[in-house]
Amino acid sequence: MRFKLLPEPPDSLEFVADAQRAVPLVPGTEDDCCARLMHRLDFPSRDVARTWLTFLRALELAEETPSGFVRESTEPTPKGIRKAFRDRVYGAREVLDSLASDEPRTVDEVFEEFEERVPVWETHRAAGDWRDIWRERVERILGWAILLDLADERDGGYVRVE
Repeated sequence: MRFKLLPEPPDSLEFVADAQRAVPLVPGTEDDCCARLMHRLDFPSRDVARTWLTFLRALELAEETPSGFVRESTEPTPKGIRKAFRDRVYGAREVLDSLASDEPRTVDEVFEEFEERVPVWETHRAAGDWRDIWRERVERILGWAILLDLADERDGGYVRVE
């Protein structure tokens, strides 16, 4: 399963560990977990907290059980986060593959290549502004790729590090 929701990248990976610690050890409802995330991390809205909760699931740092959401015992190591990011965040592999060129690629160039991978139903759901929404997602993926040392900014564009 690959997850689409992706928060803005934080200033450091330590924030991911802080977010994971905000998820309860005893299963809680989505509302309870979002309230904890909002309270502990000072998120401005429930939507931001929900995005982080979903992203933590993508990184295999939280799980949705029949009883609710619960923190995984997995340590949020850079190596583990990188692997889960590539494998479980929708678009991460494709965006990273797009950076395989020797020349830096702009967000617009990466999005142009990625655009055909946007699910058709998403283009209908967001109708007029789906390109803006998905371009922003590509930009966030690139931001996370930099934070995870999978990409770097160079000469006005992005290049793959590995």
